[in-house]
Amino acid sequence: MSKANKGRGLFIFLCIIAFLLSFVGSAIFKITYTPRKMRKYTVNWSDEIGKAYPDLSYGEGAANKFDLYVPTDNSKDTYGLIVYLHAGGFTSGDKSDDAKMLQWLCSLGYVTAGINYTLAFSEENPNANIYTQSMEIKESLPSIIKEAEALGYNIDRMAISGGSAGGCLALIYAYRDAKDSPVPVRMVFEGVGPSSFYPEDWKCYGFDEDPAAAAAMFSVMTGQKITEEMFGTEAYAELTKEVSALYWVDENTVPTVMAYGVYDKFQPYEASVRLDKALTEKGVPHEYLIFPHSGHGLQNDNQMYVEYMTKVEEYLEKYMSCLLYTSPSPRDRQKSRMPSSA
Repeated sequence: MSKANKGRGLFIFLCIIAFLLSFVGSAIFKITYTPRKMRKYTVNWSDEIGKAYPDLSYGEGAANKFDLYVPTDNSKDTYGLIVYLHAGGFTSGDKSDDAKMLQWLCSLGYVTAGINYTLAFSEENPNANIYTQSMEIKESLPSIIKEAEALGYNIDRMAISGGSAGGCLALIYAYRDAKDSPVPVRMVFEGVGPSSFYPEDWKCYGFDEDPAAAAAMFSVMTGQKITEEMFGTEAYAELTKEVSALYWVDENTVPTVMAYGVYDKFQPYEASVRLDKALTEKGVPHEYLIFPHSGHGLQNDNQMYVEYMTKVEEYLEKYMSCLLYTSPSPRDRQKSRMPSSA
């Protein structure tokens, strides 16, 4: 191998490492940083609020565990389930990182669950990737619902959420797998989760100008053999479809609340613009909150954080109510966008 090729290979390797480490760093920041205005979205967890059941199994793998939180009030006929998926760049993180969020959601009367999935580059499965992780999330839901029902909580609807890598996996489940869900998926809310893999969008890593590096990175993330010659072809679209929430958007896509930072250097803000456009074109109820001064951590726009959480609460009230919600048909959505004749 020539020195030039060796140097290029090293550069691509360093790009991959930088991407993964940057995701991890942002996840750690999110765990340790709580703006004052956001403290209303935490509770002093106690038996008066609910009970936690940690490290329940949903599969044979060492990482196939979930934490389940159930409200103390078990008198309702049915309950909504909210799943929250942890961040960590697909290579790190743990369900316990989101305990405060899961506890707060449980305090609203929902059954909640945090799920672990096999991390990329892990000893258990060095070849784990976004696709295998998404399939573990899909496979976990029947076990979670079965466990909740064994405790006396009849689950008849659900929402899914997450941040960063968890946001990506939440979008995939909500858009790709909702049709196969054991209970109806009513909505998804997430922050800074990558939703597509167009090289020209990934300027934050220079992939718009270095297709070889983009191909190497996306091969690692998808678990597929991708070459730079594939970009822009049907073959590439097919290889990345299973891990790209964008590809699954249609008129039946569930209501969505999403937040992205304009200065995100770890996943492309441009991809969120594509997602917003697709949801708008298909008439999907959604809220796209742009953090104008923030990067991946969304740390510089505290008021936007409050607006995001306010929208989450509004959507939970509207779409996760125990009253039966029926998603509007494409025709009804089109009518709702037509100007009044008055």
